[in-house]
Amino acid sequence: MTYFTKLYLALAMIDFSDAFFRMSCPGRISRDRVDPIVGPGKVAGHVHTISGGSGFSAAMTFQDARASKSTEKLHAYPEGFRMLAGDTNKRSGGTDPATQGISFACIGADKPETNNIPNYNCPGGLRAQVFFPNMQVRKENICCWNGKDLDTPDHKSHMSYPAQYNNGPCPADFPMHMISIFYEIFYDTNLFADQWNGTQYPFVFSNGDATGYGLHGDFLNGWDVNVLQKAVDTCKADSGSVSECAAVTTYSAQQCQQCQIPTTVQETTSGTLAKLPGCNPIAYGPERAIPSTCDDKTIFGPGPANYVDLTQSKGWEYAGCGGDEISDRAFHWPSERTDDMTVPACIDYCSAAGYSYASLEYGRECWCVSKLDPRYAPKDDIMGSCNYNYAGNATQTCGGWAAMSLYHNCAGQSSCTNWNMTTTYGVWKGLS
Repeated sequence: MTYFTKLYLALAMIDFSDAFFRMSCPGRISRDRVDPIVGPGKVAGHVHTISGGSGFSAAMTFQDARASKSTEKLHAYPEGFRMLAGDTNKRSGGTDPATQGISFACIGADKPETNNIPNYNCPGGLRAQVFFPNMQVRKENICCWNGKDLDTPDHKSHMSYPAQYNNGPCPADFPMHMISIFYEIFYDTNLFADQWNGTQYPFVFSNGDATGYGLHGDFLNGWDVNVLQKAVDTCKADSGSVSECAAVTTYSAQQCQQCQIPTTVQETTSGTLAKLPGCNPIAYGPERAIPSTCDDKTIFGPGPANYVDLTQSKGWEYAGCGGDEISDRAFHWPSERTDDMTVPACIDYCSAAGYSYASLEYGRECWCVSKLDPRYAPKDDIMGSCNYNYAGNATQTCGGWAAMSLYHNCAGQSSCTNWNMTTTYGVWKGLS
């Protein structure tokens, strides 16, 4: 399913309570069963979709976030701050904060927002919304922090609501006014309009929640604190346009999409699955879900590879995922496009023509070149956005949108090794 995230920062301060800016997060760095807030260093109970920088890990710290090679600059929460919004085990509504902070907007249906997944099709897709710390979704809301704890055992009680719930001053024991954080996650649910079970939608979240009440969000601060404080102090526009906030620098959509890291748990989390990863039976409520306690024997380790190992059979190595430009293609000629294309077939095509590099893109394209322009080479410590499956073999990865699965002819060379996150191609074999 196609989806992307937007992050809203509401600068709910005395002088400009309506000011806010939004930052699009068109890419995901990973989909993995890890949660550095609830279970640091452990395999998590369910899969999470992760946005942010490449420093993410199961036990990440503020320093890891700041060291990311591709990080979104965020704000005035202090170094090491963490919090949660929502309740993963909820399967029914209510007036409690965990319900109030979660909502869904059915785009194109001309219907009001709901606190659960709406049981009607959304022509423009479904927008899931998470407001921290579980307050009513209004941009003038104030987050109140106790000023002492960067985190608490429940990851929530160090935060509070203002005196009038969604307005007014902070309580005396939570004296610190903080900016509000609002996640928006867009799902292209209209793609599944013909797959409903009668009148029931076919959607379920990775924690087994088929209602939407169990939607939740984690926030681990990775912003440069000084930058975010400057944004709070100077960004006063009420348009939401980040272009009107000079304190913030953003990455392009393509840069965000290329910023991905490998999964760290040995399991498959995408495609057609026999069951949800972990121990997460589907629950429709209204009773609360019972937290999973089973041991499914899943361990940390590399997930499924996004390349085909041809080092022994053909003498070609996977050289990483490079970025392409629609208006200035990295490879120009020759090329092959077929609906039954596979990685070995592309390698054979380029090898027979005497080329050193093969590029696979868009699920069915094969391109060849003798020397790769460094502008299009994979970036160190970034996996890239090669995530399309091949038309001729759904188990093989064939680049992506403006992304190239690159293979290099290493026959007769001193080494023939597939690229991974610890490989430093740097100067790039074959480049001069």
